Amino acid sequence: MIIDKLSGSRVHFEVQVTKEQFEHGLDHAFAVENEKVTIKGFRKGKAPRNVFESKFGVESLYEEAIQHVLQETYYNAVMDNNIDVVAQPHIDLDINNVKRGEDFSYKVTVAVRPEIKLGEYKNLKVELLPTDVSDAEVEGEINRKLEQNAEMVIKEEGVIESGDTAVFDFSGSVDGEKFPGGTAENYELVIGSGSFIPGFEDQMIGMKSEEEKDVVVTFPEDYQEKTLAGKEAVFAVKIHEIKQRVVPTLDEEFVKELNIEGVETVDAYKDHIKNELKSGKERQNEDYLRQSVVTKATENAEFELPEEMIKDEVQRMDEGTKNQIKQYGLDFSMYLQYMGKTEEEYKTELETQAKKTLSEQFVINEIAKAEGLSASKEEIEAKYAEIVEQYKSQNVSLEQAKQAIPESAIISEIAYAKALDLIVESANK
Repeated sequence: MIIDKLSGSRVHFEVQVTKEQFEHGLDHAFAVENEKVTIKGFRKGKAPRNVFESKFGVESLYEEAIQHVLQETYYNAVMDNNIDVVAQPHIDLDINNVKRGEDFSYKVTVAVRPEIKLGEYKNLKVELLPTDVSDAEVEGEINRKLEQNAEMVIKEEGVIESGDTAVFDFSGSVDGEKFPGGTAENYELVIGSGSFIPGFEDQMIGMKSEEEKDVVVTFPEDYQEKTLAGKEAVFAVKIHEIKQRVVPTLDEEFVKELNIEGVETVDAYKDHIKNELKSGKERQNEDYLRQSVVTKATENAEFELPEEMIKDEVQRMDEGTKNQIKQYGLDFSMYLQYMGKTEEEYKTELETQAKKTLSEQFVINEIAKAEGLSASKEEIEAKYAEIVEQYKSQNVSLEQAKQAIPESAIISEIAYAKALDLIVESANK
């Protein structure tokens, strides 16, 4: 069989079907179709072949016969010629050329695993980010921690200031008439958050607990409730309580309350924060290094991704994203709005990510192959044990894990990880 290589990692070939193979397909089709019909004088599925063909014609078997023959002969052609297909084939067959007692052929175009021409993947140059931590960074992180530990304290005396939380009742009216949603009791509002109508919060600044006041504002012209847009409203406001956010002081009492092992003084806490920030930067560098060398090795390789694979990967990612969205109780349009994307931008991002993911997988797997990387029996068993531990809550046994995941997949995963480690460890940092 002649296999023609096409652009885009596709191949084209022609498969010959003998009259004997087609007759076998007709035998199969008769067995299937005969079970579906009842012919007078015979129980369902028990009519002889000649009676069936006399009533319905042999052509009634062609569709099922052709489908059966195509599946069988296509599979044999792929296996016999070691064609590494990665998508469903496009089959070109002229039905008019199919006749009982005659040979026929059909043409196949199918996407195959791309041929990878590796470029440089060892000793790749990567400029790592600095991991030094400045005093300013330590101070900033400590201030963030202090803010996280801030408490809301009732302001017994004094007035509302920006940043305080006011607990109050309000009742709004337009032209003397109350409107839906314009009344609430014991409402909590952070002053200065901009949550209310422009000017509302500004007029509350300086009010005291139990004070009452009319707040006069104008609804914006683009207000969502069109009946109120652009209209002046009067809100009768009564303050019940004022809360202020109190940030703790950095002292030994605060440090001890954090209950960090071996950290009891302010200086020890500063050292602890510095070490945390440094460790964080080092972890970022590890991720950055790994991603950088994978990207560089992929860019240095030459290959063509089949469009069919990209489409399949996009579909898989799209289905995964939409299933996740449903779990959060959202619909797709709400998700797009939340992410600030159009559907076209969403699809473009998926395609970009699909190309990147597939390209990196192909290149790393090719590196593993070029380096002769595999897995020892001990490594394979350790990986299966890891899977059993991972699904311990579901009582997955070692035997079940081995049935579900073939050893070849485990070997590929281990070889892939080794290839990644190889290019990372050889990088010029």
